[in-house]
Amino acid sequence: MKKRNLALIAGVSYLIIFFAAIFANFFVLESMKMDPLTTIQDHHMMVRFGILAFLITVVFDVVVAWALQELYRENNLSLLSTLFRMMHAAIMAVAVFALVVSLSATGEQEILRQVDIFNIIWLIGLFFFGTHLILLGRIIGRPKIIGVFLVLAGVMYMVDTEAHFLLPDYEAHASVFLPLVAIPSIVGEMSFSIWLLIRGGKEKHSQ
Repeated sequence: MKKRNLALIAGVSYLIIFFAAIFANFFVLESMKMDPLTTIQDHHMMVRFGILAFLITVVFDVVVAWALQELYRENNLSLLSTLFRMMHAAIMAVAVFALVVSLSATGEQEILRQVDIFNIIWLIGLFFFGTHLILLGRIIGRPKIIGVFLVLAGVMYMVDTEAHFLLPDYEAHASVFLPLVAIPSIVGEMSFSIWLLIRGGKEKHSQ
């Protein structure tokens, strides 16, 4: 397959992941945290669509992993980067099971417990996703500024996961960690997806 087509596939898949994740995270998960019983009992279809949205992110995570592996096949780090992204996708798929279980929960604490299980498993997956981003930032070569943001985002994903498990009072520092993770991640990944759609595959990549 032509590199330009691979770049377009990766770019479009990235955008699908972004929009599906926004819905699943900021509409469904937040609703489950704020009002667990009402969300499960009165808005269960929204939760089911949220589960579907998370599964869609997993599917297109695999598509992105494959497309980037093919696009940057000549780079020695490409396969390793792909494997770490695949690990993230697999762990994320397992995490979604907790949300499925929450649909049959009858108590508020039971629902919140399943949401916590989902978040913990997802955090573990994000540690490996961070490793993928660090490698990807090294792989892409140009544009260098995007590579820098990808590496920074990867480091912050890993640091944030470690902080969740090492700091007993993580919630007291959450307002600090959130922007440190979100800003480089959004800037790096969104700009990379746009670059893939506009310029990806049109020039010879650095090895």
